[in-house]
Amino acid sequence: MRDALGEVQSVLVLGGGSDIGRALCLRLVSGRCKKVILAGRPEDDMESVADAVRSAGATVELRQWDATDVASHTKVIGDIFDEFGDIDLVYAPAGILGDQAAFEADPAFAAKAVEINFGGLVSASLVVADRLRRQGHGVLVLMSSVAAVRARKDNFVYGSTKAGLDAFAQGLGDALVGTGAQVMVVRAGFVHTKMTEGMDAAPFSTTPEKVAGFIVDGLAKGTEVVWAPPVLKYPFFAFGLLPRSIWRRVSERS
Repeated sequence: MRDALGEVQSVLVLGGGSDIGRALCLRLVSGRCKKVILAGRPEDDMESVADAVRSAGATVELRQWDATDVASHTKVIGDIFDEFGDIDLVYAPAGILGDQAAFEADPAFAAKAVEINFGGLVSASLVVADRLRRQGHGVLVLMSSVAAVRARKDNFVYGSTKAGLDAFAQGLGDALVGTGAQVMVVRAGFVHTKMTEGMDAAPFSTTPEKVAGFIVDGLAKGTEVVWAPPVLKYPFFAFGLLPRSIWRRVSERS
């Protein structure tokens, strides 16, 4: 349970090799968080994240979890809650970016992206929400994207997975009102991570450390939707109002 100052004392990361997850854990551990559980696949490089977080002073445990193995989610996530007790924060950055051309060339790959970015997180989030509801507190943080706001022809597969997750997260958050549990949606722009390495940065690009700061600030304020960085909410609000014919021209130039 959060301490008397409202600070997170325990966090579970679903997608434990995430750069943003690493930055968030380090930010929380610099406060009063002392228990970190990283869950992911063996190939996700969780050990390097664990080493950094341990060096910062936290106890770190690693567990295997796969977004696509939905049949295991109830047991794997339930076992984590049973083993470690109350968990204040569950951060779920698991996902892939992919490439639109690759998706169009291989529809099975596109379907896999939907499975990872949306289907797997729906399953895991419902299990987490049930556990948070039962313990009567806690926040689930899901990573959406500005790409969820309006589909572009050069990333509509990825954008649609995030649009689905964004809508799901908002609905789940509404369903949890009054239970003590909450959902935060993070609409991130371009973040300099290993997933975006080699790509041309978009305007207002940011870093994992800054995104972690936006999340921590949002937790302190009880914010339900966090834009990372906050300035992105204004152009994307305007983009959502554009007629489709104009949006096509704007998105082709952006």
